[in-house]
Amino acid sequence: MSQQLISRNADLKALEEDGYEVAIMASHLVIFNVPYVSANREVKRGMLVSVLQMNGGETIKPSDHKAYFAGEHPCDSAGHPLEPIRHSSKRQTLGKDITVDHMFSAKPKEGYRDYQHKMTTYVEMIASPARKIDPTADARTYVVANSDEPDPVFNYHDTASTRAGIGGLSEKLAMSKVAIVGLGGTGSYVLDLIAKTPIRELHLVDGDDFLQHNAFRSPGAPSIETLRERKKKVDYFAALYEPMRKGIIPHPVYLDEATATLLDKMDFVFVCVDSGAAKRPVVERLEAKGISFIDVGMGIQMGDDALVGVLRVTLSTAEHREPLRRRVGMSDADIDDAYATNIQVADLNALNATFAVIRWKKLAGFYADFEGEHSSNYTIDGNTIDNMDRRDGN
Repeated sequence: MSQQLISRNADLKALEEDGYEVAIMASHLVIFNVPYVSANREVKRGMLVSVLQMNGGETIKPSDHKAYFAGEHPCDSAGHPLEPIRHSSKRQTLGKDITVDHMFSAKPKEGYRDYQHKMTTYVEMIASPARKIDPTADARTYVVANSDEPDPVFNYHDTASTRAGIGGLSEKLAMSKVAIVGLGGTGSYVLDLIAKTPIRELHLVDGDDFLQHNAFRSPGAPSIETLRERKKKVDYFAALYEPMRKGIIPHPVYLDEATATLLDKMDFVFVCVDSGAAKRPVVERLEAKGISFIDVGMGIQMGDDALVGVLRVTLSTAEHREPLRRRVGMSDADIDDAYATNIQVADLNALNATFAVIRWKKLAGFYADFEGEHSSNYTIDGNTIDNMDRRDGN
């Protein structure tokens, strides 16, 4: 994919044809072997990196004028740092195999026309002092660099993470296999959120059909013709997200003691089913296999003339199983109190899913996690969040 992107974009292809060692790595544009002068007046080689902005597989005019550099801070021929382009110095990982040391800032009055203009401008500012010491110092090595392999997850590059500078953090979410059990209102929004993360395989587990009421509490806007097809939920949602990403695997089944074995190889599971009887075989299997999971619940009721209620998110890890066992009923006769009235509204489903995904991202280290809570309740009328079963024991 990356080599094809270079070939079909004139500005990237021009860099390659000019002899620059150019590659696309982790959705960044990279030029290797850029000569520069160190503080000791030695000519060394570094790596120039830019966020790559694209739309539909084609580069667009860069709105980000900054660039990154791996190596010592470039100097002039006398060994003085190039202050006009200095912005900040901090070692950071932008993505797989991309660790940089400095950020530069040089913005032409009219901005950069394209990536050929941007990268060659930075190369000239960095390399020209090196040529005063060594006239052969040239970034045009005419070596064909190896771009990264076609993205194993997405059908196009994740330029949102690179644009925000969080590509390295996003890699913390690159689990091999994650399952969502239950593709109702909350489960479908969990899918919508984690489909944008670099999980290799998303396993969708639900035996129900996608019916008309589902359309009003899940992402998307299905047509009446789609509803008449009466697809399985897992098949409907797999088709909905396949244009964006690979690795969506539907399982049109209900889980019981026998079928729950399909969860055995999962790295993490979101449990988004209502009844305690339906949860029990799932929870027992995940506990037996030492798999961490999140269970969600909604308790929405009609008040005098408005809805009131609570959204719950409970995390269960191999080290801490008791919080879920205390807060979630799983007897054969038990219906989770959070679903007793079965009132569901799309915005609350989406919010409950968002809380669940944020908790998973905290567990993965994407977000800071100071309290380490294993269960939390959001109360609608008071707009409050209560964290329970925290790391400090409260």
